[in-house]
Amino acid sequence: MSADDMLRPRRSVLYMPGANARALEKAKTLPADALILDLEDAVAPDAKVEARARVCEAAASGEYGNREVTIRVNGIGTEWHDEDLRAAAKAGPAAVVVPKIGSAEEVLAVVRALEAAGAPEHTKVWAMIETPGAILRAESIAAAHERLTGLVMGTNDLVKELRAQRVPDRAPMLTSLSIAILAARAAGKLIFDGVYNDVKDLDGYEAEVRQGRAMGFDGKTLIHPGQIALCNEIFSPAEGEIAHARRVIEAFEQAQREKLGVATVDGRMIENLHVEEARRVLAIADAIAAADATR
Repeated sequence: MSADDMLRPRRSVLYMPGANARALEKAKTLPADALILDLEDAVAPDAKVEARARVCEAAASGEYGNREVTIRVNGIGTEWHDEDLRAAAKAGPAAVVVPKIGSAEEVLAVVRALEAAGAPEHTKVWAMIETPGAILRAESIAAAHERLTGLVMGTNDLVKELRAQRVPDRAPMLTSLSIAILAARAAGKLIFDGVYNDVKDLDGYEAEVRQGRAMGFDGKTLIHPGQIALCNEIFSPAEGEIAHARRVIEAFEQAQREKLGVATVDGRMIENLHVEEARRVLAIADAIAAADATR
């Protein structure tokens, strides 16, 4: 991925049920950075074919502004998977989200199928990481192909597969989440945190979003429009962060002009890595401002 594309805001990534025409229409007005038009869990078996046509038409419509529109297909081995991929390839979304990816070989099979169906170059692959096996093979999955640009955590399935308890601090999952983040960063790919299920538990939701940002996720997948605003806020640099980043850059540049060996900001020594972090904060803030201005 290019540096500019990595900076594109993807703070909030909202699942929208593919069988619900009203939801797909409403998504055109929501302040989510990205949408996952869902053909998998949100669609009953007898509605899969109709939902496929509706979702692909929506993805190809160009009516979602600068929101990044993706399609989640049904998993490998299901009766709908192959046709989902062929239809998605023709629709040309920003990405095809594939559930329960377990190996690099499965990534390559998806890529081959999309290319055989004529998918445009801009249609990437996001692989869902939902099982212990996928966690253990996350590095090879993330690096499997350049067309794969993102990992999406399927935390509900991961908790089930780990036989873990669902606790507020997600302690049973932290090792798995960290391994997936390491794999994404090593491969230069995006990675999105899993969903928070209790839409009425605002305090618990806020705590999990803040935890996800602190861990290094690029954004969070969501299940309800009411979750978007807070997610966007938390995954955006705060005013204090932006001001600090500017002070870091100014102090470093002043030290260079004066040929000083070190620079300090707020009593802390500044090195090249801090300057790189500061420049990234400002670049993200600029990208968010530009995106929000055109939404």
